[in-house]
Amino acid sequence: MQLKRLYSLARKAIDDYAMIEDGDRIAVGISGGKDSLALLYALAGLRRFYPKKFELEAITVSLGFDVFDTSKIAALCEELGVHYTEVKTYIAEVVFDVRKETNPCSLCAKMRKGALNDAAKSLGCNKSAYAHHRDDVIETALMSLIYEGHFYCFSPVTYLDRTDITLIRPLIYIDECDVIGFKKLYDLPVLKNPCPADGVTKREYVKGLVKQLEKENPGFRDRMFHAVTNGVLPAWVPVSDRK
Repeated sequence: MQLKRLYSLARKAIDDYAMIEDGDRIAVGISGGKDSLALLYALAGLRRFYPKKFELEAITVSLGFDVFDTSKIAALCEELGVHYTEVKTYIAEVVFDVRKETNPCSLCAKMRKGALNDAAKSLGCNKSAYAHHRDDVIETALMSLIYEGHFYCFSPVTYLDRTDITLIRPLIYIDECDVIGFKKLYDLPVLKNPCPADGVTKREYVKGLVKQLEKENPGFRDRMFHAVTNGVLPAWVPVSDRK
């Protein structure tokens, strides 16, 4: 995927769901994965020509693994003209050593989001941008059906009243395969996930299930995405279609 297409699809999502307003200061959560780095590229580029003016802060919440070196991320942020902050935490120790969680992802995600939002507030941000892409939308909806027995997906825009932070997800129209292509084309400094639970989660199982269902039922992914965006879930109705 070329940079121009990344800008185009991110801008469409931003416009459809009114993700950005004049004067916003947006924290971009940088995990070190391909998705968050693509999001950084998208917002850093859009910042130059998007009609509504906004500022960016890049933030990495370090979980406490010794092998996590963020120097290349810091260099990329400097190249893109985005201020970078690394927040060091003991989340890994709490989740794996203290709590000894058998299902560590839920607690880890909650603690990471809390640390990110706290850092965003301290840097004067009113919004946080998450790097969920189109495949994440499909997988989350399917996971809700399998494990919770109802149809649900995270929203393109979510206001957190406890922290006064608004979450936005500008990559929701971009397929993961396109992010992978972008990563290779632009040689993104992706860091290997040091978490011992990486690759053995319920989401990984559902990711494989989606691939199998698409193989057996061509068009399954498109139909699942349409099921989320067709207006059944109120938060997924584009601003232009709301009464």
